[in-house]
Amino acid sequence: MVLSDRTIKELIRAGSIGIEPFDEKMVQPASVDVHLDNKMLVFRNHSRPFIDVREDMGGLTEMVEFEGDTPFVLHPGEFVLGSTLEHISIPNDLVARLEGKSSLGRIGLLIHSTAGYVDPGWRGHLTLELSNVANLPIQLYHKMKIGQLSFLQLSTPVDNPYGSAALGSKYQNQTVPTASRVHRDYRP
Repeated sequence: MVLSDRTIKELIRAGSIGIEPFDEKMVQPASVDVHLDNKMLVFRNHSRPFIDVREDMGGLTEMVEFEGDTPFVLHPGEFVLGSTLEHISIPNDLVARLEGKSSLGRIGLLIHSTAGYVDPGWRGHLTLELSNVANLPIQLYHKMKIGQLSFLQLSTPVDNPYGSAALGSKYQNQTVPTASRVHRDYRP
């Protein structure tokens, strides 16, 4: 069951869903708008000949910041990692879905490649996988609406929420765009 605006507001007021900062104007009929923070992880393509998922790719990306009315320009075909301005907390009986804003999709901006699913127990700022599939550069601004979260009720609370020791979760409590840690899956 997808949660309605009324239920979302009730759960935020009760502290079950955490979104900080939050303004009720962010709530849509069945979702909550999220905004773009001012840090991007850009790929230094010249630093490696390829990406090996078994290796730590430290040094493959670098953090850049943009402020105020200075845009971050995302060029056609470019892929960067961004982050939500909001710190998000999901309770153990809900799952969230991150989707792009329709208006941004209509100009060729994709906000996630595969990571649109937010597990029960998640805490932190969501990393965004930003791609420009248009033929023109897209200017992105700090605090612009970038996506929306919808929430689905689980049949029961989960036994092992994201971040629990049993799962070895790689991204719990992140505060900035976080590069892939897939190489940890290959540790003995």
